[in-house]
Amino acid sequence: LKAASVPMKAMILLGVNCAYGNNDIAQLPLSALDLEGGWATFPRVKNGNPRRAKLWPETVAPLKAVLAARPAPLAGDDQDAVFITTFGNRWCDGKTDSVGLQFGKLLRKLKLKRPGRAFYALRKTFRTEADASQDFPAVRLVMGHCDEHAMDSVYRQRIDDSRLEAVANHVHRWLFAKPKRSKRKGGAK
Repeated sequence: LKAASVPMKAMILLGVNCAYGNNDIAQLPLSALDLEGGWATFPRVKNGNPRRAKLWPETVAPLKAVLAARPAPLAGDDQDAVFITTFGNRWCDGKTDSVGLQFGKLLRKLKLKRPGRAFYALRKTFRTEADASQDFPAVRLVMGHCDEHAMDSVYRQRIDDSRLEAVANHVHRWLFAKPKRSKRKGGAK
């Protein structure tokens, strides 16, 4: 995060805070964000399933900076897009995935590039860590996944925001945890 540009930092945080993939980032509309309240409400691009996530302050700050410096979009249908490249295009336009390309560049610069380590891995990381919250319906809502038991989703009329916030807080504690210092007895070896 420290080495990322402001737009990439916002994207990385959306990836692990909201389980957004590359195309979700590119299609994210301004209208989906409530930066003052700290919420993102945006159906999953892949399947149209509802999705809602509590934004961390660490995610809101770079998003505000992105919007303050956002280039003018070239295409009229990009007017509502949060992320616009310096060339005035969406970050994924159907031909080029600039999210993936720029994330890959960052990983190579930091010597962190490995097989399977791409931007979409942030979404997988969210799911892995969020599952420990034990609130699987709330995790699925953040991810934009259908309930594995279709009848459950018919009977469940809503998931309270406090549950979504608890999932976000759980992943936040994991991501921003202070490293534990080892306590060795008997001095250094």
